[in-house]
Amino acid sequence: MASMPAKRPPALDHIDVKILAALQRDGRSTIERLAQSAGLSSRACLERVRRLEAAGIIAGYRALIDIGRLSRPITVFAEIALEKQGRQDRFERHLAAIEQVVECWQISGPFDYLARFVCADLAQYEALTTGLIDDADLGVARIVSHVALRPVRRFTGYPVSLLAPKG
Repeated sequence: MASMPAKRPPALDHIDVKILAALQRDGRSTIERLAQSAGLSSRACLERVRRLEAAGIIAGYRALIDIGRLSRPITVFAEIALEKQGRQDRFERHLAAIEQVVECWQISGPFDYLARFVCADLAQYEALTTGLIDDADLGVARIVSHVALRPVRRFTGYPVSLLAPKG
């Protein structure tokens, strides 16, 4: 089956960039506040936000939770190498089903993936990674773990320079 061509994102102007930057800072901002910061009417701002959502540029809205106020989990960054690249789909589906894997990237270099695990404790992390290695169908060759000590800078949004139109 042929894949559908990727839908071309709408052209963004400096007002769209202002809206995106403001929403990254505060996803609960009202349309009225967004409109004021972008120099638009509320109706025009709402139309732009809906266009950005429909185009998939605004992919969703989430609450940032300070997990340290609720529990004391550990964060571990795991470099994962597969034995064979042919097992990627199976491995990725399996990893996506593990709720403690809060983020995962396919990467270049000696490892195939970089995953961020957030677990109740090291024993839970060890059980998860042992399960990955022991499952021969997944083809995990090795996992190198890095226990996070403390965050220095957390993700707060993309640089505005990357939101701005090129040219």
